[in-house]
Amino acid sequence: MSEEKIKPVLTGSAETMLQSFYARAKYSRTKNQKFYDAKAIELVEKIDYDFSGAEKDSTMSDGVIARTIVFDEIVSDFIKENPDCTVVNIACGLDTRFYRMDNGRITWYNIDLPETIQVRDAIYGESGRVSTIGISALDPAWAEKVTRRGKMLFVIEGLTMYLTTEENRKMLSIIRDNFDNATVFLECISKRWVNKEHTEKSIQKTGAKFVFGADTFDDLGDVAEGFRKIKDDDIVRGMAMIMPVLKPFQKIPLVHKIAEKILIFEKK
Repeated sequence: MSEEKIKPVLTGSAETMLQSFYARAKYSRTKNQKFYDAKAIELVEKIDYDFSGAEKDSTMSDGVIARTIVFDEIVSDFIKENPDCTVVNIACGLDTRFYRMDNGRITWYNIDLPETIQVRDAIYGESGRVSTIGISALDPAWAEKVTRRGKMLFVIEGLTMYLTTEENRKMLSIIRDNFDNATVFLECISKRWVNKEHTEKSIQKTGAKFVFGADTFDDLGDVAEGFRKIKDDDIVRGMAMIMPVLKPFQKIPLVHKIAEKILIFEKK
């Protein structure tokens, strides 16, 4: 008897996690991949969902793969420098980075909306040093559930563009008000892509909207009150790794300006 598949009931920004998940699984089956997401390959077959939109949306897929490459790089570097750290993955979706990063010592919390965590728990069944919290990133109560402290890394990937300025401010204020030794890796789309979700057809299909963007930490203004800049990064080198033809363009400032950003900052 075949195993019964999980049929997610998700809409809007929550549904976009399925597009990203499929993109990582598909890429991991290619030759010369820069990362291998064994969990995504294994588990994508357990989900009853029409992935045809994600299959055809190369713009979405390339962006997901490029940012995964860069996030894997910088998260890995952080863990090497802080091998006993706690990582809080906000808006985790079906992200599997813990399984690629685990050094046997880190503690990892995956946070997302209850309906998303319900799907995640049904697929992964995580426990021990990696666990899930089903709650909105805008609800301060999640901070109380992160019981392991010390050196903290907050990874926020694939979320800010769907939140308003005020919602992004509130999310970061929860981190600022509840955690010391906090470093944040915050992905943002470039400001010029706000309200242009139609460029990624599979995302447009979910009904999710791009409503927020930033090109630099300074663009965040009081959204990031109480934090100081470490570095403004982007996914350009990730794009060049999956499409070598783009390598010469890495030196062009405009390419970096329009690329997705990863803003790196810490609590003052």
